[in-house]
Amino acid sequence: MRVLEEFSRYAAQYGEHNVIQAKVAQKLATDTQDTPRKILDLGCGNGTLFSHIDWEVDTFTGVDFSESMLSHHPHASNVTLMLGDFNDPTLFEQLSAMSFDRLYSASALQWANDLDTVFKLIHALHSCVSLAIFTSGTFKTLYETAGLFPILKSSDEVIEIASRHFDAQFEIVRYVLEFDTVREMFRYIKRSGVSGGRRVLDVAQMKALMRNYPLNYLEFEVVFITS
Repeated sequence: MRVLEEFSRYAAQYGEHNVIQAKVAQKLATDTQDTPRKILDLGCGNGTLFSHIDWEVDTFTGVDFSESMLSHHPHASNVTLMLGDFNDPTLFEQLSAMSFDRLYSASALQWANDLDTVFKLIHALHSCVSLAIFTSGTFKTLYETAGLFPILKSSDEVIEIASRHFDAQFEIVRYVLEFDTVREMFRYIKRSGVSGGRRVLDVAQMKALMRNYPLNYLEFEVVFITS
């Protein structure tokens, strides 16, 4: 297992609110050593991973619980889009009737209600996997400054759970995203979706955090799981 550090400047990608998620999806695609022809993307969103697939595929199946997101996903004759939630075992009953060479999931599985169960269901599909999961190292200083417990699992927890189900390689990547102002930083948090839409601070607490946050950047930590 290796640890990789990456640095980005938010101002260089003005108007983009999924900077890190896009980097994660790109890494999953570019790190793929084989050229899977039948692909499943769990939590496909608006097609960020699909946009980075630069080899020919026979079938690409994208699953997301947001109908709005699916409406923005690219369409093609070999693309099938499914409305579904990976927390729902009946989704995997549907998927088990299909065949996949590789299952991808970029920046989604950290929101699994029961990650162990979801990994078990993924393993039962008998597909190679390329997964990326945000960990409690994401917004680490922000949570410490606010005196809050992280809402995500640690990298050790994710790796321990994944090791029960996959014979996989693990890589921890830590990203840093720099901002010109604290206000810009918190606007990014609100719009990016990295926080999962979970509001944990009231207005007064948020203002205090903005005053006291000691950095000009946000930290992100992602575990990449490849089998």
